[in-house]
Amino acid sequence: MAARVRRLSAVTAVVLASSGLYLHKKQLDINDLSVVRFGRAAATTFLISYDYLTAFKHVKNDTEEYWELKSKVHKRSAERLRDLCCANRGTFIKVGQHLGALDYLLPPEYTSTLKILHSRAPQSSMQEIRQVIREDLGKELSEIFVSFDERPQGAASLAQVHKAVLHDGRTVAVKVQHPKVQTQSSKDILVMEVLVKAVHWLFPDFAFMWLLEEAKKNMPLELDFLNEGRNAEKVAKMLSHFPFLKVPKIHWDLSTKRILTMDFADGGQVNDKEYIQKHGINVNEVLQKDFRVEYCKLWQALINRDLKEMEQSSRRLGAGDLYPLFACVLTGRSWTAVNSGISSAPITQSEDVEIRTNAARYLPQISELLNRIPRQMLLLLKTNDLLRGIESSLQTRASSSSFIYMSRCCVRALARHKRSKCRSRLKRLHLSVCEQVTLWKLTVYQVCVWLRSCVLGQWLSALFGLVHTTHT
Repeated sequence: MAARVRRLSAVTAVVLASSGLYLHKKQLDINDLSVVRFGRAAATTFLISYDYLTAFKHVKNDTEEYWELKSKVHKRSAERLRDLCCANRGTFIKVGQHLGALDYLLPPEYTSTLKILHSRAPQSSMQEIRQVIREDLGKELSEIFVSFDERPQGAASLAQVHKAVLHDGRTVAVKVQHPKVQTQSSKDILVMEVLVKAVHWLFPDFAFMWLLEEAKKNMPLELDFLNEGRNAEKVAKMLSHFPFLKVPKIHWDLSTKRILTMDFADGGQVNDKEYIQKHGINVNEVLQKDFRVEYCKLWQALINRDLKEMEQSSRRLGAGDLYPLFACVLTGRSWTAVNSGISSAPITQSEDVEIRTNAARYLPQISELLNRIPRQMLLLLKTNDLLRGIESSLQTRASSSSFIYMSRCCVRALARHKRSKCRSRLKRLHLSVCEQVTLWKLTVYQVCVWLRSCVLGQWLSALFGLVHTTHT
């Protein structure tokens, strides 16, 4: 027996030494190994699940102690999830960033913790950047660029951007994909799918398969920078009537699936309040056909407080009996505000607190809703979340900027659709008049919101209150 143990130890030592030498020669990072990434993800999932399963055993449900403990469990679970995303990087950070934007769905302990991932994106070394450029463009970096800023202008979960100068003197922005993301993404999504299904088996109310379905569908597109370039040109053509909007020109001869080269344009982040104020920018000015029309009908019903049309449009978009919840998720407003008319009920801090509280309470229903609605709607909801996040950063949420501009777009799009279906000139004229009346109402609402927030408005409100008190 002792001899066998010695032989086994010797063989094990040889295997480990050989493996170590192989990994050293190949210059492989242990974090790139699928077994390590899966093990790390599985361990984190186990710890989070075990915490939720055992933490509340000796605490009475729905008491102050219960809610305090639940907040603590949320916080440490969110921190474990954040650390996992930072360790595994790539697709994990991308999904973590998405989760951090789900204010209407996740408890604040999760969103506030995971939002940090937007500033914790990994950076590739210059050696890795040179390797990607060499492999994809077939030339050394110095053969293509006169200068190449080694410090990236910005780094994201999938890529980073460098400022460079071409031999003809043009300054360009070069977006280079992290070299390991392409090979790891499909495996990472498979790992997430296995673990999410396991968690769903333990906690039936946990239903996040919709998020993974989106990642499986969109990740290959996001990793194809040629597709991104084509979309940039499409957007530039669609929005060419806006003279203030600049979409950088794509240099197709220096672009591949992993490299996107475009004209360099100076600017600031959309939520950089200091930059926006410095440049005197007004912070309040900052679809597919059938789906678009239905979405516009729903939005117009919300503007007009037409609850019947709101229910019908929501049902046609797949919300079913969860249409009240759908209206709240879409607008980021409470059901009380939707009922009384979101164009007449101002946004308050207490309403935001109410929304967060209800989001935690109705998590299973929200998950079910997100599984029902069309996949295009998930992109719109994500965009709405990002806009509301930017409004919060710029402290313009009370001005309802995104609501007003979204409303105007939907009113115009719906009127245009109805006119295209109408043969009568009189009817088309009637539709145009109705469109202008609705747009005028939105303008009046915008003025009222502005008056409510400015010093003059507050002074007038106090004056009217004093006059009313005097008369009574």
